Amino acid sequence: MNEQGTVGTGHEHEQLGLSNGQVIDMYKYMLLARKFDERNLLLQRAGKINFHVSGIGQETAQVAAAFALDREKDYFLPYYRDYGFVMAVGMTARELMLSSFAKAEDPNSGGRQMPGHFSSKRLRILTGSSPVTTQVPHAVGVALAAKMRKQDIVSYVTFGEGSSNQGDFHEGLNFAGVHKLPVIIMCENNQYAISVPAHKQIGGKVSDRALGYGFPGFRVDGNDALAVYKAVKEARERAIRGEGPTLIEAMMYRLSPHSTSDNDMVYRTKEEVEENWKKDGIARFKAYLINCGIWDEAKDADLQEQVALEIKDATDFADNAPYPKPEETLLHVYADDREEGEKAWQ
Repeated sequence: MNEQGTVGTGHEHEQLGLSNGQVIDMYKYMLLARKFDERNLLLQRAGKINFHVSGIGQETAQVAAAFALDREKDYFLPYYRDYGFVMAVGMTARELMLSSFAKAEDPNSGGRQMPGHFSSKRLRILTGSSPVTTQVPHAVGVALAAKMRKQDIVSYVTFGEGSSNQGDFHEGLNFAGVHKLPVIIMCENNQYAISVPAHKQIGGKVSDRALGYGFPGFRVDGNDALAVYKAVKEARERAIRGEGPTLIEAMMYRLSPHSTSDNDMVYRTKEEVEENWKKDGIARFKAYLINCGIWDEAKDADLQEQVALEIKDATDFADNAPYPKPEETLLHVYADDREEGEKAWQ
């Protein structure tokens, strides 16, 4: 279907209803997510943490989408690379680092789940699961509940393009289309399903699949923060008006390996990765802010220093936090542990 881009010629964020302060905050979250990701890659190589799934190259679309939603009311079902998104809706670097270190205070799972399986009752982030795309029908269920209760909220769910070939994706979209549910379904098309390139996964556009289920689909440049913001904002407005779901395919590139267990040079070239670094959305958004006259290199240097301190604080905090006790393995497993478990997770 349609391919969207930003509107206007200069200061496009103002035309979209974003203030200077808001777009600067967007950039801050993008940078924080990038530095968090880079630190985790180093921690894993140093043997301090066991595993990390990177979202480098995808932060721009994640943060832009978060800013287009109602971060006080909507429900979120992010997938395992969405560090930029969950930070932008309220998760802290400390909270996420506790998860990386699998510590007892990890708000996502108490150190039980792999990092990237986000969960927060406070922020309305529904817990994810390792099987891919199971979150799509869950998001549709949340949207059904919102419609039944006549609430002016939406659910928002993300996944990779490889996941769009799973049955959960199609079943979720079909149900959402039939019942015109207020759900925004965003595919973060990063070009690779682990080692399989997109052209060996999908015969056409993911966004075109919306046609078969009776609602709009759009492909946007995932490295263009304002294009993603515009698409998600308009999708939310449609949903609140009762016009049903929207499928958004944000085109981007996974700049890092699939995970710390992956050797990406087996299935792609160094030159390909380097070429895509030139399209990095964070650098592009920084240049946009400078061009608008609301940012400069001195401010950027200060922000880089602040972010570095925040990441160091989060790392030290999580590294020194206690591990779960062995008996906590039984929490939320047996009924007689329910009261103790609820206290532990409050």
